[in-house]
Amino acid sequence: MALQDLPVVLGGYRLMITEAPAAKMREAEDGTVTPVVDRTSGEVQYVVTLFAKPLPVEGRKAGKGEEIRVNLPGDPGEGFEEGMYVELVNAVVNTYEIPDRVDPRKIASAGLWFKAAGLKPVARPVRSAA
Repeated sequence: MALQDLPVVLGGYRLMITEAPAAKMREAEDGTVTPVVDRTSGEVQYVVTLFAKPLPVEGRKAGKGEEIRVNLPGDPGEGFEEGMYVELVNAVVNTYEIPDRVDPRKIASAGLWFKAAGLKPVARPVRSAA
């Protein structure tokens, strides 16, 4: 059973764009590539790749971070480029399971995927020259 649209709070992370938003593409078995379109709105979906690095916490070693891909319901607009810091608007996480082709009772792959209603620019934190 896959869990859907679980709200996620990423306030403890700094999110930097590592791949600018682009139309989400799907490759068919015949090799053709087409944009993914929302079934209800008909709008082309987008995807952005972010590096999520934990914010420093006093008394704890800083974590290394993780790259995540986030699905967006449409074009987030101009100005979202690599290296820019952002926040996710109404971020949620979903689970998925892909059954084994030989034995559908077994799970061949499982994981998480993120989606958000949009992106919001964030000013990059200024470090003191101490």
